[in-house]
Parts: sequence; structure tokens; C-alpha cells
Amino acid sequence: MNKVVNDAKEAIRGIADNMTLMLGGFGLSGIPENCIAALVESDVKGLTCISNNAGVDEFGLGLLLKKHQIRKMISSYVGENAEFERQLLSGELEVELIPQGTLAERCRAGGAGIPAFFVPAGYGSEVADGKEIREFNGKMHLLEHALTADFAIVKAWKGDTHGNLIYRHTANNFNQAMATAGKITIAEVEELVPAGTLDPNQIHTPGIFVQRIFQASSLEKRIEFVTTRS
Repeated sequence: MNKVVNDAKEAIRGIADNMTLMLGGFGLSGIPENCIAALVESDVKGLTCISNNAGVDEFGLGLLLKKHQIRKMISSYVGENAEFERQLLSGELEVELIPQGTLAERCRAGGAGIPAFFVPAGYGSEVADGKEIREFNGKMHLLEHALTADFAIVKAWKGDTHGNLIYRHTANNFNQAMATAGKITIAEVEELVPAGTLDPNQIHTPGIFVQRIFQASSLEKRIEFVTTRS
């Protein structure tokens, strides 16, 4: 039951070229920055990354983009990364943009074993191209397929040695859904505690979904934009 590994480098073992990864986070909140840094050092390439966004130019997934380690991004919001924009416009990067709620539900459905579902978001736009359309209660819906990944990489506030996780505030975001949708789920946590320490009523992700866990060595918490009065 002890799922603890020493560090991010050990946690990402087995991640190989051309695999599909889910990475939690919203903006720079709740991103698994230690595992991302380890992936940058590993030189793995051809990755398909499922994430709400693509980080910024010098942090988060932006570091993988800078080294051309990502072949395809499946995302919702990608407007804060100049290198992402350059690679997209030059044809170097394949991109699938998904409405944010649909992306969250596709990840949740993948973890719940639901292969597909109908949703109204995107009908009448380019999002609908090539998708089955059906009417429910007088409203048109698109068929969307669930998302899963070879590895899901998440970040939590606290975790125990059995892999039970608690997220804090906004850092919950996509982490909770993605943790259930990977064949192997890696969790980096700010605080790792012995099994039995966490209140069972507070646990967001049960340990059955997590295969590897470690305490993060770096806890850099950046803010994308700081707006102050002059």
C-alpha cells in the first residue's frame, strides 16, 4: 500500500515518447511543476498533453513547449503563452481547443468509465465539425467522447502514503477529475503525511486512484498577472 517515491524523477519513470498525459492545474494554480521540470530534463518527446492551459513561456507546460517536447495540446485556454501561439501558427503544434466545461466533463467521464455524452456547448461553431448532433428537449447537442491518459499528473495540498489526496481552494480545479482518468496517476503534494492522518471526510481523491506519490521539493507559486493601483 505504500505508494511513496523519492522524487519527481522517480515518479515519472515509464513516461515515454508519444504518450498521452493529463496535467492538472488552472493557469499556474495547482500545476504539478516538479513533475513538469522532471519531464523537461528527461527529454521525452512527441507528447499529447491534456491540460486546461499551456502554462506561460517560462513556467509550467511552457517549458515543455520551449523544448518542442509536446506534439499536441488538448486544452481550453491558451492565451498566455507566446511560444504556444508561434508553434500553432507555424504548424509545429497540433491543437484541439475545447470549451472549458466540456473539457472538465470529458476528463471526469473518462475517470467514471462513461465513454461519451451529449452537451450543448459548441453547437453552431467550429467545435461541432465532424461530431454527431442530436436534439434533446428542443435543444441541439454534440456528442463528446471521454478523455483518458497513459499518465495523469496532479498536485495536491496534502496526501498520505496510501495516496489519499486533499486539494486546497482553487488548486482543486482539474486535478480531482484528472486523477481518476489516468492508467497511472502521479501525485505531488505539498505535505506528505502517514496513512490514517487525514480526516476521511475531507479527502477529495481516494488513494485507489493514485499509484505514485511524493512530497514536492519545490513549491514555487507564481501569479500570472499582478494588477495594482498606481
